[in-house]
Amino acid sequence: MKFKNIFKKDTSMTTENTLNDEIIDQNTIENNENVSDELDSKIEERVEEISKEEQLSQDLASEKDKFLRLFAEFENYKRRTTKERIELFKTANQEVLLALLPVLDDFDRAMIEINKSEDELLSKGVALIFDKLQTTLFSKGLEQVEVKAGDVFDADFAEAITQIPAPKMKGKIVDVLEKGYKLGDKIIRFPKVVIGQ
Repeated sequence: MKFKNIFKKDTSMTTENTLNDEIIDQNTIENNENVSDELDSKIEERVEEISKEEQLSQDLASEKDKFLRLFAEFENYKRRTTKERIELFKTANQEVLLALLPVLDDFDRAMIEINKSEDELLSKGVALIFDKLQTTLFSKGLEQVEVKAGDVFDADFAEAITQIPAPKMKGKIVDVLEKGYKLGDKIIRFPKVVIGQ
């Protein structure tokens, strides 16, 4: 009898343990499911955070790119306007100098005729005025384009008015009819020349 009681107790304990184990297993499964659900929701939140961070990073990179392009455009604009302003200052008095070039031509012709006369005082007086005018204009940036008879004709630096038959001077300047002038690096009037053919 004692043996039966022990066995009954033991069996009831085993059954009780099994039930406890099943309850624990069930709780563990439920806990695991809850943990799994929590992990899934945390993973989804993390993915959303990462995608938001990626989006913000892309937006930031895009804005940086726009800023750098705008900055580069502004720097190019500053350089271009500075260069244009310098060019404008160099050639600001171009119209006035162009208007005075015929006066220089007239002085050249007058000097040739006055030198033919025998009046030395008149020749010296006109020469002084002519030199003063030239000095003043040259101080404002005007330069004469150096072209003379015998030079090879270059259309970039002279304007051919006509051609004359001259076998020995073929492709060369035979005569300079009108002087050319430049202001800085820009030619404002090309020399007019006759070339041989």
